[in-house]
Amino acid sequence: MQLVICVLNKTSVLESILREFGKNGINGATVLESKGMAHILSENEELKFMESIVKFLNPENSDSKTILVVAPDKQIEKIASVIDECTGGLDKPDSGVVFSVPVVHTWGFSK
Repeated sequence: MQLVICVLNKTSVLESILREFGKNGINGATVLESKGMAHILSENEELKFMESIVKFLNPENSDSKTILVVAPDKQIEKIASVIDECTGGLDKPDSGVVFSVPVVHTWGFSK
């Protein structure tokens, strides 16, 4: 089992990712509101001007979503592939990042 973590900057594709997960038997994703460090620091009164420029140039990416999925090892590549396809490529700026970490124990999951 692994925990797949996706910090999605391109939030407009969130629903398509979740739909594709369902089509591929990937269930139980949790979506959290999240905000990057640069956006939090830009909320500092002295840096308000920078925040307004960032939001003007890229209004879609002022906040992000974090997707968490605990899945069997055999689904990990598919999860990453779905996210990559839906974002138009994780190699593109401001699309998102995906990584996974091993899960040693779980409680409350049906296997």
